[in-house]
Amino acid sequence: MAGNIELLNSVLAAARAENRAALVGYLPAGFPTVDGGVRAMAEMLDGGCDIVEVGLPHSDPVLDGPVIQTADDIALRGGVKIVDVIRTVGEVHAATGAPVLCMTYWNPVDAYGVERFAADLAEAGGAGCILPDLPVEESEVWRKAAEQHGLATVFVVAPSSRDERLAKITAAGSGFVYAASLMGVTGTRVSVGREAEKLVTRTRATTDLPVCVGLGVSNPEQAAEVARFADGVIVGSAFVKRLLEEDGDLTAGLAGVRALAGELAEGVRRRT
Repeated sequence: MAGNIELLNSVLAAARAENRAALVGYLPAGFPTVDGGVRAMAEMLDGGCDIVEVGLPHSDPVLDGPVIQTADDIALRGGVKIVDVIRTVGEVHAATGAPVLCMTYWNPVDAYGVERFAADLAEAGGAGCILPDLPVEESEVWRKAAEQHGLATVFVVAPSSRDERLAKITAAGSGFVYAASLMGVTGTRVSVGREAEKLVTRTRATTDLPVCVGLGVSNPEQAAEVARFADGVIVGSAFVKRLLEEDGDLTAGLAGVRALAGELAEGVRRRT
């Protein structure tokens, strides 16, 4: 069975045709439980997200802030395994018909087996993989497996990436480019927005792929600001916070993530 890269491409193209940014939500698998996470991601998509990223919980995340680390710890203490991550992808896609990606560091993929991981992710209906710590120079084995199984390979770029580096990364990627702007670094939201906009402009000069921005967006105003210059707005911590705030009340947490998805969806459609 082939993966759903074409579904991902078509959803991003449809958002562009509507003259808006796509809304991409993120939650780690296994949080608050495996089944609870599946239900939460389905609510995010039903509430207004176009695409969902399923995080593979990691004990030593490089890019994730304290909120997502807290959720990862809950998932890991709950015993989440790679098979649960792939099951989450499959069940969320089956429930919604939406494109579902896996966001993971490279080590778990390597340990599981590159070909096996790609085949299982595609079989589950996954659309692709975001691999924030895989250098493009070392990515050929994964990219071949992903292409064979109909999966997107999404690379992460940052403001520190030089133009020639951006060109190399975007030439190797597919699906979209994940532009990470000053993640985890203090600074005003206005300055972060400027950095992100510059990065999107520089990245677009190297590729026709959509550029989606992960910025710590947490409200409709920020979503609207980023949507003004990006092809997609990626939101993770804000969804995790909604679930954490309900402290074990899953029903309230599900209502919270659905409501937030609706608010953010209005934001990405707003003219600013």
